Amino acid sequence: MVSKRLLGLSLVLAFTILSAGCRHKEEPQLPVVVVDKPDKEDVQIFGEYVGRIRAASFVEIHARVEGYLEKMMFEEGKYVEQGDPLFIISPALYKARVEKAKAQLKKDEVAAAKAARDVERLTPLYEQHAASQLDLDNAIAAKENAEANIAMSKADLDQALLELSYTTVTSPLSGYISERYVDIGSLVGPGAISKLASVVKSDTVDVDFKMTALDYLRAERRNVKFGERDTSRSWQPTVSVTLADNSEYPIKGIVDFADPQVDPQTGTFGVRAELPNPDRKLLPGQFTRVKLLLDVRERAIVVPRKSLSIEKGGAFIYIIRRDDVAEKRFVQMGPEIGNNVVIERGLGENERVVTEGYHKLTPGMKVHAISADDEKAIQALREKEENE
Repeated sequence: MVSKRLLGLSLVLAFTILSAGCRHKEEPQLPVVVVDKPDKEDVQIFGEYVGRIRAASFVEIHARVEGYLEKMMFEEGKYVEQGDPLFIISPALYKARVEKAKAQLKKDEVAAAKAARDVERLTPLYEQHAASQLDLDNAIAAKENAEANIAMSKADLDQALLELSYTTVTSPLSGYISERYVDIGSLVGPGAISKLASVVKSDTVDVDFKMTALDYLRAERRNVKFGERDTSRSWQPTVSVTLADNSEYPIKGIVDFADPQVDPQTGTFGVRAELPNPDRKLLPGQFTRVKLLLDVRERAIVVPRKSLSIEKGGAFIYIIRRDDVAEKRFVQMGPEIGNNVVIERGLGENERVVTEGYHKLTPGMKVHAISADDEKAIQALREKEENE
């Protein structure tokens, strides 16, 4: 009898345990996700292009008169000032031409003085009918001819002096001079080798690059006029470039020119920016990577790139409502900035965005949300998921 009672109690106890276990299995655990509010920040949007650096001023120095090169008066590769003498071309021939022009001018001045005296002498004689009209006319013509000869001789003298001045070749601008292209003693000038050296002004450089018409259109929509400084804006379309070791050059430049027409073959147009180059770190001729600030989105809504998913209908994120229910929300994406994405439309600044665990969710699901600021809870969640 006792054994039957014990058996009955055991069956009741087993049934109770099984019932409790079944009830426990029927209560599903809520999926745990990490949520965070979107950031609001000023987002800088850049365009990247390949550019080439060139000197702001580059002048080739040529001999303007013909002669033998007598002297070089500079050190190759060094800085020269505007007006510094660089070369001396043999001046003897041109000095002789100057002296000849001076002598001719003197001769013409003497002839003009005599012609003037003849007119002065014949004028009263003509009035007294002691000289003919023909004599007076001849004297006046001789005087005018002598004055024209003086003007011609002065022009010849000016030209001779100018050619003599060209025998001293000076620097047309301040900058760094190249090596010489000819040797001392060589015949130089218009009929021979005329190129002597080059001077580069590289304390300021220009960066030329090609910009897409699409980037230009986007900038125009934000009222950015390349080549024009707009003081009403808190930012300017600045340009930064890289050095030969791919490090960023610390001084930024400003776009000062944009080609008014698009190249139909490439769909791009030329843009130029000017950068100070006091230490000559930017070398004319080198290629560089150009970053142009196209736009600044002020107080833009930004979410981590990892919180977004893409499907055929577009990009979506999961947000957690106040009742801890997941909602699938389609949004309009803006530009990507590093690991973040600007959200143009579809998301408010105070909503909770799922940044981790969204792969567990379906719309309308109840969840347990952990704030992205709760580092301990996030670490425990990650450890749990690794163990599972």
